[in-house]
Amino acid sequence: MTLFRRFAILIILTTFGCKEANQLDILKTDIEQQIQTIEGDIAVGFLDLSNEENTILINVDEKFHAASTMKVPVMIELYKQQNQGLISLSDSIVLVNEFKSIVDGSSYKMDIGDDSDDVIYSKIGTKQTLYDLMVPMVTVSSNLATNVLIEIVDAKKTTQTMRDLGANKIEVLRGVEDIKAYEQGLSNSTTARDLMVIMKAIANGTAGTKEDCEVMLSILKDQQWNDMIPKYLPDNVEVAHKTGSITGVHHDAAIVYPPNGKDYVLVLLSKNLKDFDEGTNKLAKISERIFSYMVSK
Repeated sequence: MTLFRRFAILIILTTFGCKEANQLDILKTDIEQQIQTIEGDIAVGFLDLSNEENTILINVDEKFHAASTMKVPVMIELYKQQNQGLISLSDSIVLVNEFKSIVDGSSYKMDIGDDSDDVIYSKIGTKQTLYDLMVPMVTVSSNLATNVLIEIVDAKKTTQTMRDLGANKIEVLRGVEDIKAYEQGLSNSTTARDLMVIMKAIANGTAGTKEDCEVMLSILKDQQWNDMIPKYLPDNVEVAHKTGSITGVHHDAAIVYPPNGKDYVLVLLSKNLKDFDEGTNKLAKISERIFSYMVSK
């Protein structure tokens, strides 16, 4: 190869790299401007899985109440303990609605009116497999199923597994609706960075065995709450994701699969939202903007 040809190739590669960097800078500026219009605190974590140098990290180390995003670590822990021979997802247990507060061991029950899954309450007192509880824990965010499963796998073990994956700040302390714990500030928490780490591990097959990760992705793709990251994306785009919400808080953590094969991880976290619906819609628009960037590359 002549010196001139090498120089020409270098110029082309440099120009392409600068163009891509400029587009990423424009994307980040657009997102920052959109965040400024949201009354609340926002974190955005974006990772291009086809080129991990392409990232946008905005407030990714800020602590947020995890809400139902903590159900993804519980799912990962279930598969880990199955592989360790401690449990089997085909095991059956009698479904009960009684749990113990982590504060003093006092009993509390889940309220069907506060849960997003009302079907499961008709099954109390019957035998259910762990798998049949795990699926609604993720797809319809069943709180009752979550509490049953987290008592089986143990919150501390779940947190340690997340540490082993590289998620260094997420804390899984307890199940859902433990009011005594909530009043003492003992709540599950996360950061956008940690959820990025977790979703990336599922995407690349390192959150468990390859086969387990494929099943986890299938479950995440069947998510029934789709008013944030998938909202403005084309119907044929697969999104494997988990949402979470409480008062003033709305999250979504996803792996998005554009038709051009440029898969990416996107995490949108919010707290202190003054207008929940407006904030959610603006976060959905951020997702749409990122998708447009990825399909134009």
